[in-house]
Amino acid sequence: MSRVTPPLFKRIDCVRLPVSDLESGLSFYRDNLGLELIWRTEDSAGLRLPNDESEIVLYTEDRGEEIDITVESADEAARSFESARGEVVVQPFDIGIGRCVVVKDPWGNELVLLDNSKGRLVTDAGLNVVGVDKL
Repeated sequence: MSRVTPPLFKRIDCVRLPVSDLESGLSFYRDNLGLELIWRTEDSAGLRLPNDESEIVLYTEDRGEEIDITVESADEAARSFESARGEVVVQPFDIGIGRCVVVKDPWGNELVLLDNSKGRLVTDAGLNVVGVDKL
């Protein structure tokens, strides 16, 4: 069977996990499980999975787990998702690195689709996020 439609999803960007305290979350995932800290802000931190660009993102906001998937364009992804009979839960909006949209598949699974149209996070020597580097 040949594929008619090119894949919408490029890669898993991250799995976001809520923690009550960022330092104890880092202690568990970085220090005890060996994930590499690659960036941090006051209320979140990104840890890279080995041999992959995907991240575990720890955050202290009061929300549940979240799966973020990289797409070429969040706006185009929203249209494609709706055309495939999925639902746009939150219309595309700007984020620091690009654009983002929240969608739901026909079985109720929510996904966050994002693009890097503005660039990638830039960090200082302490891995603190200091800006965005345009690609």
